[in-house]
Amino acid sequence: MLNAKKVHYQINKITEDLINTGLCDAQNAPSVKVYPGSIKEICVKSENGSIFLKSIPYADMFKQLNEQKNYNFKMIDGALITMQYRFKNDVLIAHRLSFFPAPNFEAFQSEPDVYWEDEIYSDILDRRIVTIPIRFDFDIDEDVCEPITHPKSHLTLGQYKNCRIPVSAALTPSQFLSFIIINFYHTAHKKFCGNFTKFNDGFDHTIFEEEKKLLHINTPIYK
Repeated sequence: MLNAKKVHYQINKITEDLINTGLCDAQNAPSVKVYPGSIKEICVKSENGSIFLKSIPYADMFKQLNEQKNYNFKMIDGALITMQYRFKNDVLIAHRLSFFPAPNFEAFQSEPDVYWEDEIYSDILDRRIVTIPIRFDFDIDEDVCEPITHPKSHLTLGQYKNCRIPVSAALTPSQFLSFIIINFYHTAHKKFCGNFTKFNDGFDHTIFEEEKKLLHINTPIYK
């Protein structure tokens, strides 16, 4: 069973792998915070969920996260990745996993020749790209969750308030990072896929029966 200790270990290994591949430009080590009621939270900063609820422009939210170093990883193109997990009695009760592309690729603007010469940047330099934030949320609170309207595990695109695409289960740090690298840094993934630690474990499926009839995201099941 995946508990707080194992998730914390995964995040640390992911950090090490990203540094070794050169895909990570800056990083902050996660801490394990203990609260009353046998609650453990794994995060960089315990308040990093509140900013998502503010009605501020995306560029301002990104700037605040960046200036406060409120992220696990800052990628080579300036994108920020944040991971926050919450356990009770070592059972996962919530997570927020976010990918925030940089509104402006400032490093590229100042030194464009350096980036055009390196093939691993080919995916992120396409001028047709429109950047949107991506967030995987998980919450088992019965007062919050409701079939279809608010899946226990869901994907939100672009900070749309009611965008909650059902996901069959909570995501591990490894699954989340793999999703980001494969889909948004594909050239780098082909080059460095052998450099990432493999984890063959996952969380149990929590998707409602009603959501299985809809288009949804299915997470791997490990035997």
